[in-house]
Formats: sequence, structure tokens, C-alpha cells
Amino acid sequence: SWALWSLLCRQRVFATAMRLLLRCLRLGRRRRCTLVRQAEQLWRYGHLCLRSLLYNSFTNGDVVLDSLFEPVYWLVDHVTRWFGVVFVALVIGLTSSVVAIVYICLLPLILQTYTPAWICWHLAYGHWNLIMIVFHYYMAITTSPGHPPQAKDDLTGVSICRKCIAPKPARTHHCSICNRCVLKMDHHCPWLNNCVGHYNHRYFFSFCLFMTMGCIYCSISGWEMFRDAYAAIEVSYSLGNSPLILFQTYYQTPPPTFSFRQRAFHKSVVYVWVLCSSVALALGALTLWHAALITRGETSIERHINKKERQRLQKKGKLFRNPYSYGSWDNWKVFLGVDVPRHWLTRVLLPSPHLPHGTGLSWDLPPCVAKQRTPLLSI
Repeated sequence: SWALWSLLCRQRVFATAMRLLLRCLRLGRRRRCTLVRQAEQLWRYGHLCLRSLLYNSFTNGDVVLDSLFEPVYWLVDHVTRWFGVVFVALVIGLTSSVVAIVYICLLPLILQTYTPAWICWHLAYGHWNLIMIVFHYYMAITTSPGHPPQAKDDLTGVSICRKCIAPKPARTHHCSICNRCVLKMDHHCPWLNNCVGHYNHRYFFSFCLFMTMGCIYCSISGWEMFRDAYAAIEVSYSLGNSPLILFQTYYQTPPPTFSFRQRAFHKSVVYVWVLCSSVALALGALTLWHAALITRGETSIERHINKKERQRLQKKGKLFRNPYSYGSWDNWKVFLGVDVPRHWLTRVLLPSPHLPHGTGLSWDLPPCVAKQRTPLLSI
């Protein structure tokens, strides 16, 4: 009986253990199935979210390329923002060095050798040009280009800025470097460390124009001095690199010797001429480009927009006309703020802080325009 009882106990313990094992196996299978179902649901939900975020019916190759280059744009924007201060200091430093050399080295020579008429011309034109350069550069870097107001209740916008999530008035664009929308934005100029927009566009162009005129003036008036100084430097270098000549006759002219002050004078003249000539070529090309844009009544950004719109309408057999262009002559009058004939003297040939026409939020017909041409298409 004892053996039978022990056998029954072992069977009962074995059956209980097997039931517990089977129950654990069923539980593990259920948990594994639950985890798989949860992972599958999370994958489907994540895939749906990703597609909803990236889906766009207007997506094309250009959008994908811009997205891939977005880190490069971000790096360029931040580097340009940091280097803006360096570029401004470079402009001030180079201009100051040229002015200092002219006053210290060239002006005494002009006063000693030129006739009174030429002396008066150089003093009058040189100082007038310098005053115009300093005034317009200072105004260009300190004047705000203009931004849409923060209160958007009464703001009339033609589109919505994707980065500011705010209405954009006509001719307004977002500057990724300043991280703000700019009224009538032309471009962000690192040499100004500022955007060129509605309120400082005239200052920027006037600075480029008068700086180009000043560089051309220095290059032309200093051409003879540059030739003599360059020849003197060549002679001093050739004498410094040649071996000592021991056999000389009495009929040979002794080589010229230059003092430290004379060598510094020659190098300064060469430096001024090379710098002014290089700036005149580079800045002159930029000035001509902006002059052509002003003549057409458009900015650098609108140049590309209008070109695409013109090509699109040409395919449909239609004609595109810029609604902000009033004719070549009237465009210049509107840009320079010339309302009456005397403004050509007081506002163009003399420093003037007058404001441009309009507020940059709406573009009504300026008073200096004789008649308005009906645009065929608005931007």
C-alpha cells in the first residue's frame, strides 16, 4: 500500500508540473503574439506618419535636391552671418588705408606739381566723392531694410511665408540669414552685414556707384605715378638681386639708391592703384547689373521670378509685363525719389536721407510718375 501511495503521489506531482509547463508555454506564445502585433502596429503607424509628413503633390526633383542641400544652405547662412562683421571691417580698413595714403603721400605731391586749376579740381571732386561714399555706406549698414509689422490684422498679404507662417506683402521675401521677411528684398549683402531692401536699396546702389567712380578716379589720375613707382621698385629689386659690380669706369652712371621712405612711397602708390583698379572692375560690373535691374523696375529676386513667368507665358502665347515698372526714366525717378527737378541736386548729387516712395506694404502709383501702364499680369 505504501508503494502504491508513493506511486500515486509521483504521478500527481508529475501531472501538476506538466500542467504548469503547458500553461507557461501557452502564456509565452500569447505574449510573443502580442509583442509581434504591437510591433506591427507601431511600424504601420510610423510609416503612415512618415508618408503624411513627406507627401506633397508638388514634390519633384528640385524639391528633393533642395532638401538634400538644406544643411549646406544652413552652413552658408551661418558663416555669412558671422563673416558679415569681418567684411564690414575689411571695407572700412581698405578704404581708410587708401584715404590715408592719398592724404599722406599723394596730396603733398599734387600741391607741389599741379596747376591751381587742377589742384582745385582734385580737392573738390575727391572730397565730394569721399563724402558721398562714407554717407551712403553708413546709411546702408545702419538703415533697416524694412520688415512687415508684427500686428497682422490689417496686413494685406499676397502669400504666406513658409518660415514665418505670416502673410507676405507684395515684393516681400524671407531672408534665411536675417531669419526675417524683408520688404522689397533685393539680396543679403555680406559687405553691409545687412539685407538690401525697401528702405536702404538706394543707399546700397549709391555706395556702389560712388565707390566705383572714386576707384576709377584714383586709377586714372594715378596712372603716371603708378608707372614711375613700379619702375623704381623694379630697379631697386634688380639692384638688390644682382652681384656686386667691381669693374666700373668713370663714364658709368652710379645706380640710384632709394631710402626707406622712398621705397614705402613707391609701394604705397602701387598698392593704391592695384586695389582701386581691381575694385573698379569688380564693383563696376555689379553696379551696371543693378543699374539694369533698376531700369527694368525689378530686384535681383524678381529678375529670376519674372524670367520664369515670362517663359511660362510665352509657351501659352501671352505677354508678360512687370506691374512695378513705369518705364525706364520713371523707374529711376521712383528709385532715387526725384519728385521735382531740384531733387536731382539735393537728393542725388548731395547726401540726402529722404525715404523712398511708399511703405513697402502696398505699391500705389508714385506722384512722380506721369501715367500708369495697366499691367497684363500681377506677380
